[in-house]
Amino acid sequence: MKIATASETGAPVSFRHSRIICGEIKGKKVDKAKKILEDISNGKRDLDGKYYTKTVNKILDIIKSAEANAKQKNLAVDRLFIKNATADKGEAMYRPKTRWNLRGRRQKSSNIKIVVEEK
Repeated sequence: MKIATASETGAPVSFRHSRIICGEIKGKKVDKAKKILEDISNGKRDLDGKYYTKTVNKILDIIKSAEANAKQKNLAVDRLFIKNATADKGEAMYRPKTRWNLRGRRQKSSNIKIVVEEK
């Protein structure tokens, strides 16, 4: 199989937002998916009235990394499709409120994996 992958563990973005974005780009051509994400990031397009800017920028970086990995494997970059885009819950970290009250807010994180395939 002619595939390339890229992933990030512990990305500081919301799990729910990353699931929505991954569902939107799954099965699309890489160029089209990047265009969609750039439009959302710039405010030209929205998903259900929301822009998910932080999550979109993180997933866009991961797609660019997967594209670079495919180029390294000598795959045709213009024929790449997103075969699989998954997001799973990451490890929960707690940010302290003060020196005395150690239990503060939970920091969101998610594990994102993108697989591209040459067709």
